[in-house]
Amino acid sequence: MLKGLAITPPVIGRISIGRVIEKNGKRLPEKDDQFTITTQVQTKEGWALHPMDVTLRKDANAKLRSIPVRVLFNDPDLNLRAEYSAFDRATGRPICVGNGETCRRLTQDGIESLPCPAPEGCTFGKGLCKPYGRLNVVVGDEDCFGTFIFRTTSFNSIRTLSARLRYYQAASGGRLAALPLELKLRGKSTTQSHRSAIYFVDLVVRSGSTLEEAMTLARDVDEKRKVAGFDQESLDEAARKGFGLGAFEESIEEAIEVVEEFYQATEVAERTFDERSSKLSKKLQLKL
Repeated sequence: MLKGLAITPPVIGRISIGRVIEKNGKRLPEKDDQFTITTQVQTKEGWALHPMDVTLRKDANAKLRSIPVRVLFNDPDLNLRAEYSAFDRATGRPICVGNGETCRRLTQDGIESLPCPAPEGCTFGKGLCKPYGRLNVVVGDEDCFGTFIFRTTSFNSIRTLSARLRYYQAASGGRLAALPLELKLRGKSTTQSHRSAIYFVDLVVRSGSTLEEAMTLARDVDEKRKVAGFDQESLDEAARKGFGLGAFEESIEEAIEVVEEFYQATEVAERTFDERSSKLSKKLQLKL
């Protein structure tokens, strides 16, 4: 087993509620009011649509605002990993990842464990550190372990998804991975949004089912899996160990996508942070 490389669920596609557009010669993130399901192949026009996007949309002009899904693990924290994260905007390299108490930070002496004061009190990130969540879900039945990943820096999405996963895990008696669920796009307006709609992702029981019906189905699925020899506890433990192998979950290639989708490196403060973190990366590479 390779050390320093996080083993994450296989990803066969992406789920997003935004896109990257080109404006005045710059590639900038833009929010959307619908889901888009893509492959992991990017063309000049953007991410190529996954066939599942067409299947679920039914009508080419319809907006996709719900996706039937299931999760791989009974442990909510394995399905949704949420942390405060700072990236080197130039290289895409993760620089610092924390949970509000402790963090793993790239320093001149390598990766160190340090106190994490959260973005509001962090002098290292100077307020540029963001909450960053990754949710892996299974869409369709073709690949039992192949997942679609939804990445977000939205407090609303992270908080809602985290609460739902924990509630469903508790209410179902620990059968979270057997529940028929559905990603649902919701809108809200706030003073900060100047009363315009902002969108976040929720996780609900699949349309057409009550919670009681979903839990009955989950119990049946769980029993059938056990009879077949499926060991959910061992699967969760294997995933837990895989995530723990790396200091950072994202590879450099994946992190570059994250930076492009969620960060706009236009402010002077960001450029200062990027210059500082890039120098740090170079010093570390020289040491290695």
